[in-house]
Amino acid sequence: MGMTIAEKILAEHAGRGEVSPGEIINAKVDIVLANDITAPIAIKEFEKLGVRDVFDREKIALVPDHFTPQKDIKAAEQCKMLREFAQKYKIKHYFEIGRVGIEHALLPEEGIVLPGDLVIGADSHTCTYGALGAFATGVGSTDAAIAMATGECWFKVPETIKFIYYGKTQKWVGGKDLILYTIGDIGVDGASYMAMEFCGEVIENMPMSGRFSMCNMAIEAGAKAGIIAPDKITEEYVKHRAKRPYKFVSSDIDAKYHEIKEYNCSEIPPIVACPHLPSNIKPAAELSHIKIDQVVIGSCTNGRLEDLREAAMVLKGRKVHPEVRMIIIPATQKIYMDALNEGLIQIFIEAEAVVSPPTCGPCLGGHMGILAKGERAIATTNRNFVGRMGHPESEVYLSNPAVAAASGILGRIGTPEELGL
Repeated sequence: MGMTIAEKILAEHAGRGEVSPGEIINAKVDIVLANDITAPIAIKEFEKLGVRDVFDREKIALVPDHFTPQKDIKAAEQCKMLREFAQKYKIKHYFEIGRVGIEHALLPEEGIVLPGDLVIGADSHTCTYGALGAFATGVGSTDAAIAMATGECWFKVPETIKFIYYGKTQKWVGGKDLILYTIGDIGVDGASYMAMEFCGEVIENMPMSGRFSMCNMAIEAGAKAGIIAPDKITEEYVKHRAKRPYKFVSSDIDAKYHEIKEYNCSEIPPIVACPHLPSNIKPAAELSHIKIDQVVIGSCTNGRLEDLREAAMVLKGRKVHPEVRMIIIPATQKIYMDALNEGLIQIFIEAEAVVSPPTCGPCLGGHMGILAKGERAIATTNRNFVGRMGHPESEVYLSNPAVAAASGILGRIGTPEELGL
């Protein structure tokens, strides 16, 4: 019997010829990731083990990105713990302020995660790296600690659901809309502990930015991983970034799937997820009665250069509504610089938006964009749970960058078409 991409990567890293869904295995990992919220817990657990060193100082990444630039004393102490651990064990991939970025945009950009890798991260959106054809999944801080010491982690081999996207996408529809539509279809537990394999002609023609968005939100359907078979678009992205060998892996023709779902993308409009679940979706055009107070464009889901370009196309020559605050967050320093060189930052500032340094900040209700009681935000982030961006009685709507930008201009949820775009 053939195997899926997910099964093949797990089998290889477990030193096995094959694995089957449901099996519990131990496997060697290529990268262990943690951030300023999860790493301190992992570090404390690591120190309890009594080991003298990490398993490989080039295979651990520490990225302080959630409450940075440090918002208060506690955040500063958390980041200090990462810095001291990185210095003590000479961790190669430690990223301090000025060199940092949102972890799930930064690691692919730096060529730290690559096709064929097995990656674990003490952050649920580690599944983002599946866009490169890696098996990447979130784990708890204790598992991360053990992996930092041993280079191994345990896995239950997941079943895989295959999602096929065909047809021609509508204008202003991208990866964010497709994954929101998919989650709306199957529900927030529709792929619980499974791998979501995205394929079809639409995916084959999708840029890496859209692929990252889709795999990033696989966890919002309960998935263990999101994954896309690497191809020439993947190769173009990684070939100048990779500093070590990588491997393209694809599913066998006779691979067994738990289920196969197909979507005609010509029928999918720009989508918005309404409070308080990513599955509570509606077409953006049906929500024009929803007034907003804040727009956030950024995050590990949609903070890449392509996302900023999309927002700039909508904002150019226009002003953010006087009753709305718009926060734009380039996901890495390189993305920030590229946006500056392309004139995007000027467009944002002239539109009366504010541009932040790279941070997860408002996405998790951390800082730089907290909502007050009764306020509403539309954001390109990945979660809209109760209290996610601030007060428990605030509301978050999720969308793509173009819809978020248009909404910021209109002062209510709206579409670029309403602005004649």
